Amino acid sequence: MDIKKIQELVKLITKTNIGEISIEEKDFKITIKQKKEAAQNFSVPQFQQPQQLAPATAPKTEKPKEEPAPKADNLVTIKSPMIGTFYRQAGPGKPIFINVGDDVTEGTVVCIIEAMKLFNEIESEVTGKIVKVLVEDASPVEFDQPLFLVEPS
Repeated sequence: MDIKKIQELVKLITKTNIGEISIEEKDFKITIKQKKEAAQNFSVPQFQQPQQLAPATAPKTEKPKEEPAPKADNLVTIKSPMIGTFYRQAGPGKPIFINVGDDVTEGTVVCIIEAMKLFNEIESEVTGKIVKVLVEDASPVEFDQPLFLVEPS
């Protein structure tokens, strides 16, 4: 049997579902077996419920000095008017719109919120001094989420 006939037999077996073929001629014998696909075993990982750990009791040490918290009774909150991603600057390398301690007036752009690939400038609705930034840069915000605390002037 010549090599071309053997190649044709191999092609025939690969195109069909024949698992094995054996041919005998006078002093020649050939057996061609189709390679079986390896069975794929899928296992679903078993997750265990995290165990509740008792809160660790830290040794009593001196408390770090905290900055006096601003009086909340006279502060105005600038809130997010939409859902999106909060940015403190217009782009990488650009200056931050406002920092703690900066004075703002009505209409001053305090941040940008990206929603559906649109960048919306958020303006202050009050005149005063920025006391605290409540959101990390490039973090998601919800509708009506507090963004800044302003001490009105």
